[in-house]
Amino acid sequence: MTVIGLDDTDSRERGMCTTFVAATLAERIREEGGAVERRLLVRLNPGVEHKTRGNAALAVHTNLDADRALDLARDHLDLAETADPRTNPGVVVAPGDPGGVSEEVAAFARVAVRDYHDIDGAVALADRAGYECAHAGNGRGRVGALAAVGAWRAFDDWTYECISYRERERWGTDRDVDAESVFEAAERAYPDAWDTVDHGEGYPVCVPRTPCPILHGIRGDDPETVRSVAAAVDGEPVADRALFVTNQGTDAHLRSVEGFGEVSEGRAYRVDGKVVSGPETREGGHVFCRLRDEGGERLEVAAFEPTKRFRDRVRALRPGDRLTACGEVSGGTLKLEKFAVRDLVRTALENPECPDCGRSMGSAGAGQGYRCRRCGTSADGKVEVPLERNLEEGWYEVPPCARRHIAKPLIRGGFDDVVHPER
Repeated sequence: MTVIGLDDTDSRERGMCTTFVAATLAERIREEGGAVERRLLVRLNPGVEHKTRGNAALAVHTNLDADRALDLARDHLDLAETADPRTNPGVVVAPGDPGGVSEEVAAFARVAVRDYHDIDGAVALADRAGYECAHAGNGRGRVGALAAVGAWRAFDDWTYECISYRERERWGTDRDVDAESVFEAAERAYPDAWDTVDHGEGYPVCVPRTPCPILHGIRGDDPETVRSVAAAVDGEPVADRALFVTNQGTDAHLRSVEGFGEVSEGRAYRVDGKVVSGPETREGGHVFCRLRDEGGERLEVAAFEPTKRFRDRVRALRPGDRLTACGEVSGGTLKLEKFAVRDLVRTALENPECPDCGRSMGSAGAGQGYRCRRCGTSADGKVEVPLERNLEEGWYEVPPCARRHIAKPLIRGGFDDVVHPER
């Protein structure tokens, strides 16, 4: 076996897609008489500044010998959009079974999903492992390529995406996809296929809005289901279709920490805390509040405008509510991807009501309790009254239109409380 890792072939402005390069390479391998066991799509740390869109690295697992695999992979670097100076593709070719890479290489993959690597470190590790590399530009793509090589051993939760590609002459033009067929196919396949559409926004999220070669991508837990949904979507002709095994929808980027003092920029976390300030809607429609951990440290969390109706979940929080919050820290703020309500404040202290006239009593002065100005009745202090809450305990998430590729949808299950999935 041979593993070919690829990364950083696309451009924000000029298009291309590393999945397309991997799919094209897989077809070329078959033309050479080789077999392709799988195509692996690995989402790396979404906080990395050098990413294009979803920070995906790719691997092709094949029985082709390593030398010929390197030749073919090097040839496919010509597909990279290197006219964009920020596109710096890289290839790493590793002989051997993808599950048999060293623990050092697997650990490199885990860190690439949750943290950062530099180019020199990636090249040095590839050299120690006896892997061959190729690159263009500064070769930053070798970081992701090596991570893709190690991913099969590093992770054990995998999902699927069936990607349909456009005819080349249509790249960069508006996509012709029949939205009604997308919604119908999504409804039939749910929940085995997820994040195909956003019912709340009425939007087919499986259809990208970039100049890349992708027509649509269908994600889910079952390979035959995602293939069937892709085949059921009507629209412009499909030039090619490829199935990828992927870490999308797995929350592999999240790390748990004991306290807020352990969080740092550009990483994603799962943290526990108590709400200590009421939600505040700021300019742009972004909603913020603050949490406090057991040690007394505070952390701002936010639901930004693109999360749409999820912001109403955050607006419904009150001081005293206990949460588990998940998201990436940026600018000192945790950008919420999902949160779990662990405990809700059910009562509030209010001025007592006069038992005679029913009016709210006012303060009688410092340390003197409360008195009804009309009737003269008095009470010792404030009283607890029940609160109406439009939240329940359990997990809440951003809608599909705002979901990060790697974030786990609640419908996939495996969470430690009841879930309230968004569709």
